[in-house]
Amino acid sequence: MIRTTKFLAIVKHEYKKVVLKWSFLIGTLMLPLLAGVFTVIPLIIFSLKGEPTRITVVDRSGRILPRLQRNLSPDRLIEKAKTAARDAMMEIDATQEERMRNQAAQFMQGFVLTEYDASGRSDEEIRQELLGKVVSGAVDAYLLIPANIGTPDARFEFRSRKGGDFISNDTFKDALNDAVRSQRLADANISEEQVAVLSRPVNFDAKGIDETGAEKDTGGVFIASFAIGLLIYITLTIYGQAILGAVVEEKETRIAEILFSSARPFELMGGKLVGVGLAGLTQLGIWVSTASLLLGFLALQADFGPLLDTVPTITPLMIVYFLVFFLIGFFVYASIFALIGSMVTSMQEGGQFAFPPIMIMLGAFYFCFAVIRDPNSTLSFWVTIAPFLAPITMPVRILAEMPPFWQIALSIFVNVIAIAGVVWVTARVYKVGMLMYGKRATIPEVWKWIRHS
Repeated sequence: MIRTTKFLAIVKHEYKKVVLKWSFLIGTLMLPLLAGVFTVIPLIIFSLKGEPTRITVVDRSGRILPRLQRNLSPDRLIEKAKTAARDAMMEIDATQEERMRNQAAQFMQGFVLTEYDASGRSDEEIRQELLGKVVSGAVDAYLLIPANIGTPDARFEFRSRKGGDFISNDTFKDALNDAVRSQRLADANISEEQVAVLSRPVNFDAKGIDETGAEKDTGGVFIASFAIGLLIYITLTIYGQAILGAVVEEKETRIAEILFSSARPFELMGGKLVGVGLAGLTQLGIWVSTASLLLGFLALQADFGPLLDTVPTITPLMIVYFLVFFLIGFFVYASIFALIGSMVTSMQEGGQFAFPPIMIMLGAFYFCFAVIRDPNSTLSFWVTIAPFLAPITMPVRILAEMPPFWQIALSIFVNVIAIAGVVWVTARVYKVGMLMYGKRATIPEVWKWIRHS
């Protein structure tokens, strides 16, 4: 029997030992901080108004520049954004359209186009003069439009002092492509409007169907499921290695001999697993809470509203299931890592023997892709029931499509039985292995410990 007072003391000690480490605090706070930085800072940067790019355009034909100026107008940018949203089956309301219009007007003020009179001058003379203006700072860039825009070897020469401004450069390039394409169609007596109508993508209305037959948007299911699977895999790996390191450290420093004199081996091992597991739940809870706050912040931004509509709904019951399977996975793999730690004599040996459980977790993560593609397949059923795989694959399946309750209950039951078996084996090896020094235990010796401990 486990003595409650000593067991709780061990749990408290192990929890504080992990949570109060600088590495834990930095690792726990660093991820939310980085997520906030990569969310807020880009919004601030793109909202700043920079200096306009002054571009001198040499257009001998006089037909491309007017089209280019029209393509760089805010109305044209709004029209393209609405077309892209319509092709992606996204709706833009009046508030979002007004905000996009203000942003487009601010962004398009960054281009100031000036026509250059090229009459009676060669291209080389024009190039040398404009290059001098760019170097002196009179203009920021120049564009030479060839006369033969309809030929395959037509070369549009663009030189700019702001070569690193890839956003403005790509926008300008797209506007130029549209202007030249429109002029080529006009030269061939082809209606640009008719080509746009004939080239319009089909209105492909694709939605998934849940277990009740109701429609659901599956656009963000893959990304969300992938993120959940990856988060559980990384967390289990980190804390499994933490258990392994703690066990090896106690064995190398011979602290285990002192600890065994005041507590039973099973109490020490169980307290270590529970304490570190609670630390893992603490870190996971902080990350999930931060993700919820960031999603709430992004939902208030009009630009991200349509994107967040594709994020699958996560109910409180789903969160409970995620935590249950995280704990199952932790106790399974933490017990395995504790078993490895009690067998080896150094952290280097422990790292070598830790490879098989890590590969099993990696295999479970790869099975998540099959689960996402078809949550109701036979393969998805078995990999979400099987011990060692279910802690990673079942949360992904629950997010992709909620399976029947009996399958979730069966998965929990099977994996709890697996935990009991792994903990029983680990406790027997832990009892003997922690007091053995000088050489790594062999498989026959471990088998003997299991049978006779």
